[in-house]
Amino acid sequence: MKTLTVRLPESLAASIEAESRARKLSKSDVVRERLERAPSAAHEPNSPAYAIADLIGSVDGLPADLSARKQHYLRATGYGRKRPR
Repeated sequence: MKTLTVRLPESLAASIEAESRARKLSKSDVVRERLERAPSAAHEPNSPAYAIADLIGSVDGLPADLSARKQHYLRATGYGRKRPR
C-alpha cells in the first residue's frame, strides 16, 4: 500500500477524527472509505454535474460522432475562416 500526505482544512480533519473515534477505525480507514465513495458523488444533488444533467445530450440535429470529428465539422461549416468585412 502506498502512502500519501495531504493537507486538510481543520474542519475536515476534525470531522474525520470524530468519525474515526465514533466508529473505532483508524483515520486512514475513514479517509479510504470516503475516497472510495467519492465517484458516486457526481449523482448527488449538490454536485456540479447534477446541476446540468438535464442538459446533457439534449441538443437535437447534431452528428452522433461530433466529439470525435469536431475539426471536420468545424471546417465543413466554415468556422474560423476569415470573412470579408
